[in-house]
Amino acid sequence: QVQLVESGGGLVQAGGSLRLSCAASGRTFSSYAMGWFRQAPGKERDFVAAINWTGRSTYYADSVKGRFTISMDNAKRTLYLQMNSLKPEDTAVYYCAASSTVGLSTRPGDFESWGQGTQVTVSS
Repeated sequence: QVQLVESGGGLVQAGGSLRLSCAASGRTFSSYAMGWFRQAPGKERDFVAAINWTGRSTYYADSVKGRFTISMDNAKRTLYLQMNSLKPEDTAVYYCAASSTVGLSTRPGDFESWGQGTQVTVSS
């Protein structure tokens, strides 16, 4: 497995921006498909965005399409999530995840490695 550590969360006003980072260590990062998920209090963990191991294919939840951008830097072994035009409903703990078994997925069960999460709070 690969070890993942998220950072970059915080408190921001509606309309603002944040960039989340996910640093990877362990096995070869460049062979993994990666994803971002989020979980609000009392709710299930939801898919946000995914990227395949080449970085050429991405997929977004409808709720964030056009506002969030997922990217990866294999040389730095880091995954990013640029979040713009943030809304109060984006408030959640954000998790990055890695999969060595699928090319691109929106399902949490396809990802075997998870970070500890970073809190994002958007005030109205």
